[in-house]
Amino acid sequence: MKLNLATNAGFAEIDTTGAQLMSLRDALGTEYLWQGDPRYWAERSPLLFPMVGRLRGGKTLIGGREYSMGCHGFASAQEFRPVMQSSDSVTLSLRANEQTLAQYPFDFHLLASYQLADNRLSVSLEVMNLGDVPMPFAIGGHPGFRVPLDAGDAFENYSVEFEQKETASCPRVTEEGLIDFGDLTPALRDENEIPLRHDLFVPDALVFENLNSQRVRLVSRLTGRGVELDFTGFRFLGIWSTGDAPFVALEPWTGCADCIGESGIFQEKRGMTLLPPLESRKYTYRITML
Repeated sequence: MKLNLATNAGFAEIDTTGAQLMSLRDALGTEYLWQGDPRYWAERSPLLFPMVGRLRGGKTLIGGREYSMGCHGFASAQEFRPVMQSSDSVTLSLRANEQTLAQYPFDFHLLASYQLADNRLSVSLEVMNLGDVPMPFAIGGHPGFRVPLDAGDAFENYSVEFEQKETASCPRVTEEGLIDFGDLTPALRDENEIPLRHDLFVPDALVFENLNSQRVRLVSRLTGRGVELDFTGFRFLGIWSTGDAPFVALEPWTGCADCIGESGIFQEKRGMTLLPPLESRKYTYRITML
């Protein structure tokens, strides 16, 4: 089921399957969100839970038992239930069920809330541990954005602009999708801009950890149009595209894929949150249409 949000300055559509953002348009009707061409990437903005990225061999250990989980967890394939809705906001709910417990043996409640205000969409993700043991998890967003937005513009005219000058390196991502923090490549040297080119994303995403910046822009130097992502409170930022695809994903994460040298125990993965029983954590990222 598709749910629509609207203001005088924008429009958003959310699918109850995966609580996934499906469209984000401005008042003139320009579509900012990638529309899921399966030649490149069929998704648009999947919700990542209870992990980000891939597990080594697709398997992990929880409580001494082996579990299997696909890339980015299972939330994007689950049907969420709307629990609150107005003309410009909606909250969707997912509870642990037979399918999730087979992959992740924890009694959780996940709320995904969307609030559209003028030209800005706020996405809030709240995780609650309803069980009686600590619950490890990671969560994130994966919105893809059209690049270029306008006819006559080009992918190479766009840049990723960081809020502050950064000196940062990105770890190598292996063919299996694992992260090697022992093999780093400088990405920013007291700079705040990365000009786009398709080979930046060979073999995979740029992964940043603990940046000073809390906001990043994906913007055309020709037109000034694009998006700004505020990822305050997220430890990681992934920037990803594939091949010669006309999109770039800006991804706020609290954790990341399995790293080279890790134990294979789920709660020992880099960046994992260990949530005590009957407690909750809330994370919010914001997308502004420029």
